[in-house]
Amino acid sequence: MERRNFIVGSIALAGLTACQKTLIYSSGAEARAKAANIVIPGAPKPVANYVGWRRAGSLVFIAGQGPAFSHKAFRGRLGQDLDAEQGYHAARSAALNNLAQLRAAVGSLDKVKQCLKMEGFVNSTDDFHDQPKVLNGATDLLVEVFGNAGRPARYAVGVNTLPFNVAVEVSTVWEVA
Repeated sequence: MERRNFIVGSIALAGLTACQKTLIYSSGAEARAKAANIVIPGAPKPVANYVGWRRAGSLVFIAGQGPAFSHKAFRGRLGQDLDAEQGYHAARSAALNNLAQLRAAVGSLDKVKQCLKMEGFVNSTDDFHDQPKVLNGATDLLVEVFGNAGRPARYAVGVNTLPFNVAVEVSTVWEVA
């Protein structure tokens, strides 16, 4: 069991008692998300001819997810309409939608062994070069919920447009029980 200080949502573990830290570290992903006030929405419906997730044995592939569709602040191009911090929050929202799809696929986030891969596309101008910083919004959320098991291999790619002018699209691959 990993024992280091990190931020879980808005909870600084450095300020907790040893007993409280042990409970957070030893609890499942669902309890950690709840303790950090992370609200995972219902799984978004696909907007075209595809499925939100597909399972093959112990692997779950999540289709590309944008940020909360109703959140207009997460639309536009990084470097033109949005800055890196706004992009960070857009990526975090897209990761929440990935977790929603994952929960729909396996029933509980407690069944997750690890996030294997994250693919991130950032709607950005030609001179915007902080795609990795933007995608940290998604990765940081996964680490808050799953600890090191949420730290994926990943890439962050700048693209000139994304569907519905969303700022970020994130796809993930998971190993589950």
